Amino acid sequence: MAACSSAGCVFRHKAWSPYAAGILIGLLQVPAFLLIETALGASSSYVTVGGLVAATVDPAVAHIDYVAKHISTSAKNWWQVALVVGVALGAFLSMSLSGAKRRKISPIWARALGTSSPAARYALAFGAGFLMLFGARLADGCTSGHGLSGMAQMAVSSTIAVTFMFVGGIATAFLLLRRI
Repeated sequence: MAACSSAGCVFRHKAWSPYAAGILIGLLQVPAFLLIETALGASSSYVTVGGLVAATVDPAVAHIDYVAKHISTSAKNWWQVALVVGVALGAFLSMSLSGAKRRKISPIWARALGTSSPAARYALAFGAGFLMLFGARLADGCTSGHGLSGMAQMAVSSTIAVTFMFVGGIATAFLLLRRI
């Protein structure tokens, strides 16, 4: 690849250095703690938005303690929603600028699922996403919350959570790829 002369050239790369990206994400902890007095994470944003939608349909939901603490108007609850929206928009922008859009389903999905059907992949992705979100709320934090914030604070619970996230991910990969 030819050397870039413009400052915006880094946004056209198909991938960034994981070290540089990791440092940048880690540095986001500083303004999060200083400005909002909370750590990085994403799973609470789903509770905030889901609780708000549920409370709109049934106002009694807003009186459930767990939901009420997440749908309050404090910045601690809504910054995660902004973070998740920003991650999605950033990923789309990165894909658009770098030209990294895939035209078809990855062969690994076809092998793992036994079919190349996009519907099967979407159903599996939705189910897996639901299980991950349920687990994140059950563990009182997601991978970014435990992995970035909890580990940065040297929390024992986060160390245990991250260890088992890796164990679960590796075991799932081996099972899906039929290597066990």
